[in-house]
Amino acid sequence: MTTRLEAGQKAPSFTLPDQNGNPVSLSDYSGKKVILYFYPAASTPGCTKQACDFRDSLESLAASGYVVLGVSKDAPAKLKKFETNESLTFPLLSDPELTVHNAYATYGEKSMYGKTVMGVIRSTFVIDETGKIELALYNVKATGHVASLKGKLGLE
Repeated sequence: MTTRLEAGQKAPSFTLPDQNGNPVSLSDYSGKKVILYFYPAASTPGCTKQACDFRDSLESLAASGYVVLGVSKDAPAKLKKFETNESLTFPLLSDPELTVHNAYATYGEKSMYGKTVMGVIRSTFVIDETGKIELALYNVKATGHVASLKGKLGLE
């Protein structure tokens, strides 16, 4: 497993298809602050809660200069359905090969219902305007995460 990323490191670059099949690169957001979050699966209860929290906070995050990108291993068609069903208003990126998950150390062993399994580790990264990681948060909880993140960013 890749070593976990830390604040101060350069964020790994990537290009992934979004829910519409369009390529999205981290470099597209050069000069902007990016909240990049990894979630296990579209349309599951926890991931829906987290995505809707980001959707509902998007205006205040954008007012503070942040863009939000969600990443999962789901195919673009599943992400499109998730976007439509939940009225999501930010890019959802598809990483079925787990290339970007591995670059950010968000796929590996985790505990689920008392068992150790391989899977997506719910994580969030705040990347500054120069492409450096400002915050690297692993094993975040779906519920309350956006409020907690806003607190850490001084946006309450």
